[in-house]
Amino acid sequence: MTLIPVNLATEDELSEVILLRVLADLNRYAVGTAYRRGGSGYLRRTIHGWNSAAKGVPFIVLTDLDAAECPARLVNEWLQTQAHPNLLFRIAVREVESWLLADPANLSEFLGVKMVAPTITDAIADPKAAIIDLARKSRSRTIRDRIVPRKGSTAKHGPDYNGCLGWFVRKRWDIDTAKTNSPSLARTLDRLTSFNPVWY
Repeated sequence: MTLIPVNLATEDELSEVILLRVLADLNRYAVGTAYRRGGSGYLRRTIHGWNSAAKGVPFIVLTDLDAAECPARLVNEWLQTQAHPNLLFRIAVREVESWLLADPANLSEFLGVKMVAPTITDAIADPKAAIIDLARKSRSRTIRDRIVPRKGSTAKHGPDYNGCLGWFVRKRWDIDTAKTNSPSLARTLDRLTSFNPVWY
């Protein structure tokens, strides 16, 4: 089977790790360059460049919905033009952390907390805060130190938040379970599974 060449653009380290894991599981793609320079602002400023570049090599852009009303509206506001067929613009509702919360058994075990009840995680208003709150209750001091912001710190998360959750994504995250609890993840998987590039 010939793999589909693709470049990536993501908001942050955790988003990149998640997208790479998803693509590895699908085994349909050969990843070229991964662009990541911090936050949705970077992606919004460069989206037209990725849309144009997709004519030569398909691009997957992954961003968070955050406080935006809905994915379709965010896409329209960012692009303001027709997306090239090779631009796969995917949106995590409301943040990529909702995709991790969608695997509650493995995440609970990893964080060392009481089992979290399954739920439709796209409905969680602040998934990142939800994970940090869980980690705050962890039996493991290492987990707490790595994920939870230090007392008195203005940081939004702990010093090794991305590294810690990145390990979980690579080693423990069950995508099949997660897609049943996160519609935005399920839609992303469906799109990536059915995608075939257009070559001119």
